[in-house]
Amino acid sequence: MELRHLRYFLAVAEERHFTRAAERVGIQQPPLSLQIKQLEEELGTPLFVRHSRGVDLTEAGTTFVEEARQLLERVEQAKTHIQRLSRGEAGRIRIGFAGATYFEPAVPALIRDYRAHYPDVQLQPQQSNTAELVQALIDGSVDAAFVHTPIGSAPELACLPLVDEAMLLALPANHPLSEEAAVPLSALADDTFILLPRDISPGLYDRLIVAFQQAGFTPKLGLEAPQIVSIVPMVAAGFGVSLVPRAVSQIDTPGVRYLPIAGVAPRAPIGLAYREDAGSAALRQFVSLAEAGASTHDAADSPER
Repeated sequence: MELRHLRYFLAVAEERHFTRAAERVGIQQPPLSLQIKQLEEELGTPLFVRHSRGVDLTEAGTTFVEEARQLLERVEQAKTHIQRLSRGEAGRIRIGFAGATYFEPAVPALIRDYRAHYPDVQLQPQQSNTAELVQALIDGSVDAAFVHTPIGSAPELACLPLVDEAMLLALPANHPLSEEAAVPLSALADDTFILLPRDISPGLYDRLIVAFQQAGFTPKLGLEAPQIVSIVPMVAAGFGVSLVPRAVSQIDTPGVRYLPIAGVAPRAPIGLAYREDAGSAALRQFVSLAEAGASTHDAADSPER
């Protein structure tokens, strides 16, 4: 049995006449009659009662009408679904968010924009850190991830720069410099710094160490924060001072002051990492939308903002 047998059968069942059904499906009447006969032989029962005025459905034929319609509907649904998958209009994207990248306005803006364009693609968020998300991308358990760059050597991955976010100082409210308009890093040479472990976000960690060295000192390191958002309450509790991406200043915690860094401030660039060989059309559309908005977000995140 082939799909054409079902279509031919339904044409005859609805027209109740072989000649009219043949005209409807675009073939001659004898071949149509032969196809129906082959279908009846395969099913082992007559589907029509033939008479001079046309045909009537047998009991088996009446039942088979609904079955044939459902089969053809499922085929059309499958065809439509596959076509939408191929255009990136359906499917799923597993998206990772490293640290506090979701606080950067460009990130939720991209998600909102994508959902507006492709509402039927399922987005599955996963929260982790840059190092774990890079490994998840390599393993294939995550499709794309917002991470702090650079991500190190991973030939199978591409990383699209999104924003180059400035960092701020996070000081306890009772710190002697907490009321200043801006503070140079060198003024904090004697303070204890709360940083992320290097293995969580090596690129960001190394940028900070270079910034300290350029400011003329080696930082006194205290407790390590398990994630960026954990730094804020640790600063509030008096465990030390820290540097955080500017978007983290949205966490309005009593006892913490966020201050600009006087002079050249270290940056916390965010990129969208993904597998270059990803076969998902939905992911390709997501990356394309990110590329389209990357320059706008980067301009909006310039130090002059």
